[in-house]
Amino acid sequence: MKMVCGIAEGARRGRAVDVVSSQMDSEPQPWARPSAGPPPGPVPRVPDEDDQPGPGGPAHTEGRSTDRPTHTPRGARNGDHQGRPGALPPAPGRLSVVLGRVARSVAVPVTAAVLLVVVSWQVAVEGPLLGVDRSVRRAVRTAHRDVPDALLDRLGHFLSDLGGGVPAVPVLLLAGALAAWRGRRAGAGRWWLPLPVAALASVLIPLLVVPAKSAFARPGPLGEPLTAGQWGWYPSGHTATAAISYGVAALLLARVAGPRAARGLAAGAVLLSLGVGAGLVWSDFHWLLDVVASGCLAVLVLWPLARWLLGPGAGGGQASGSSLR
Repeated sequence: MKMVCGIAEGARRGRAVDVVSSQMDSEPQPWARPSAGPPPGPVPRVPDEDDQPGPGGPAHTEGRSTDRPTHTPRGARNGDHQGRPGALPPAPGRLSVVLGRVARSVAVPVTAAVLLVVVSWQVAVEGPLLGVDRSVRRAVRTAHRDVPDALLDRLGHFLSDLGGGVPAVPVLLLAGALAAWRGRRAGAGRWWLPLPVAALASVLIPLLVVPAKSAFARPGPLGEPLTAGQWGWYPSGHTATAAISYGVAALLLARVAGPRAARGLAAGAVLLSLGVGAGLVWSDFHWLLDVVASGCLAVLVLWPLARWLLGPGAGGGQASGSSLR
């Protein structure tokens, strides 16, 4: 009985407390002066150990639409140095950097030497590789019949003429003089070096090509026998003259030019050489392997010359050692 009375008394007291609380809530409260604490808003997130920047770059959550850390390996990867392959985001000029590294690789002259030896051996023994020449010539003659355009024929002759002693050798000598003049104005060490290099390159071309032509004595695409005063068609003298002359000219000017201008000079020399070779094959002046052999010969001349002229210790002009990198 006492227990029942206690429970009833507790219930009455609880209802009384609820009534008082509701009355207090309905009464107006006095105005409270705002505190000097931080303004209302979301509580700033305290970074933890996972959000700290690594040794190679900022935190991997930077630049994301949310401050939540990423869970992918790519998101946590730091970017490489700008301007080098692997940079995040890829830096402008990445392709040129890769091509520059390939061009400086020792595999380039080794490949050219092996290809030159194989082609020369096949020409000497009239091996099966010469079937490539005949197939390409048939394809070119078919293209002539399908596209009877005199403009293409004139273009082929024009490109072929660019590989002659004139204008290739004068361009080489002029480039050497211009590079020496600019190097002297810039106060570069050994500013005079382009002059003897250009002169020696112009003399080196016939010394490499003429003995090889006489040794192989290969007939041309027309099949006419060689006369007493002819040297032969292998390797192509026009291709070698164009590739070496324009290539050396580009290297000499690259010593006194900026990196972008040097890359443009290199691209121009390559395009001119390819144009001369294509014009010779299109005009039926040379077999394809004649052109390929001269291109390999030019690589064997230009690659060590580029390492010497544009290497770290070249002591050239404004862009020495860095123009073609």
